[in-house]
Amino acid sequence: MQHLFSSVKESLQSVLPIAAIVILLSITLSPLGSGVVVLFLFGTILLIGGMSFFTIGSSISMEPLGEGLGSAIGKRGKIILPLIICFVLGALITMAEPDLQVLAQQVPSIPNLVLILSVAVGVGVFLSVAYIRAKKGLSLSRLLIIFYAVVMILAFFAPNDFIATAFDSGGVTTGPITVPFIMALGAGLAINHKGKKSGENSFGLVALCSIGPILSVLVLSICYNPHPTTTETILPEVFNTFDAIKLFLIELPHYAKEVLVALLPIVAVFIIFQLISKRYHLHQIARISVGFIYTYFGLVLFLTGANVGFMPAGKLIGAEIASSDYKYMLIPIGMIMGYFVVSAEPAVHTLKRQVAEITNGAITQKAVGLALSIGVAVSVGIAMLRILTGIPIIPFMIVGYSVSLIISYFVPPIYTGIAFDSGGVASGPMTTTFMLPFAVGACEMLGGNIMTDAFGIVAMIAMTPLITIQVLGLSGSIHHRRMLKKARAEFSAIQDEIVFFDGEDE
Repeated sequence: MQHLFSSVKESLQSVLPIAAIVILLSITLSPLGSGVVVLFLFGTILLIGGMSFFTIGSSISMEPLGEGLGSAIGKRGKIILPLIICFVLGALITMAEPDLQVLAQQVPSIPNLVLILSVAVGVGVFLSVAYIRAKKGLSLSRLLIIFYAVVMILAFFAPNDFIATAFDSGGVTTGPITVPFIMALGAGLAINHKGKKSGENSFGLVALCSIGPILSVLVLSICYNPHPTTTETILPEVFNTFDAIKLFLIELPHYAKEVLVALLPIVAVFIIFQLISKRYHLHQIARISVGFIYTYFGLVLFLTGANVGFMPAGKLIGAEIASSDYKYMLIPIGMIMGYFVVSAEPAVHTLKRQVAEITNGAITQKAVGLALSIGVAVSVGIAMLRILTGIPIIPFMIVGYSVSLIISYFVPPIYTGIAFDSGGVASGPMTTTFMLPFAVGACEMLGGNIMTDAFGIVAMIAMTPLITIQVLGLSGSIHHRRMLKKARAEFSAIQDEIVFFDGEDE
């Protein structure tokens, strides 16, 4: 019960600032209809409850399962079977990821099943690459340079209208189901590597798995050469609280089914793993089972609240500000919303907690949260600038990833893993259901190209934390060196005094 109260408190601190901003905008720059406001308020309540249950559930179900699997796979001497297991796990979990359905709808010219299977294969392949990296102790920075170089080369051959969507896919597919499991899998793999490399190898799996979907969608767009089509978002008509409750009740079964389909493969993996390994005792099985129920219940509430309550508000606010005389306010308002939105992402809490645990408190949750918020604020500001000016996304991607990869050679490797993992974590369901509609609403009102200008905000949100987290690591490293230098100077002075007094005694 104490954990639940703590989780509810954390959820309130994450969601209420966003709610306050939306309410303030609705009575100033962006008037909203009463029905949309009611939906948003109900959605806020569901988000708080959903995030609370999900945080507890993932910590007592998916994390122990991921660590157990990672530890068992890492102990095997032969490499072929673990590679196959990693590929299957990555593909299954990705196919079950709820946010992937959103991506499939954004690329209507490619059949949904083809897109989902291709992205799943991409994640499966790169989860296998992540296993090889952990097994062989390969440099994460070098792998990222190689793979992102391939991404940039492919981007020059892909249709312009699908480049932003391809980069968005890297963030979308590492959602609330995938991230906790893959991060725990990384921690489990790292258990078999003692010493300094253990902490470094705990991170980087999400980073590598985020590259697979980008490559998959780029290759698909080149092969299919699809012609972009857009679908109009129909906002629900809500006149009173009864209509709002009715709408939530209508949509709830849809998301309940979606989350059930998402969790079933992981539950199946747990059952098979337990039958083979006999790893967990009866009380642990019961605890993990309760954790799955909490996770399921929390995700259903969260996704229902985000999709039904937040999406209409995000789109209308973006459209209202863009149509006003203060359209350039999109930049500062977007930055403020981005600063607080990232703290409401379910997987962000998992990342912060695991970082603090694995580094034994050397990297605090507060520091990671602040670096993420600053990074996302900057990225949303750039995304709004692109909507206002029509600047292509590729220059920002090249500069952003180049800077982040250059910094990686000057910071401790663990920060590089955390930073690139954080990119996938930060761009979760809150981004796709609130910030993306905000961008789409603004772009539509300004008469821009949604495929090239609005899409890409997820990619920007996934990119800038790579820089801010590593800057955090760089500043910490510089501070550590200064303290070490100061300590050495003081120690040397003490030694000199001891020698001096010894000389006097003689």
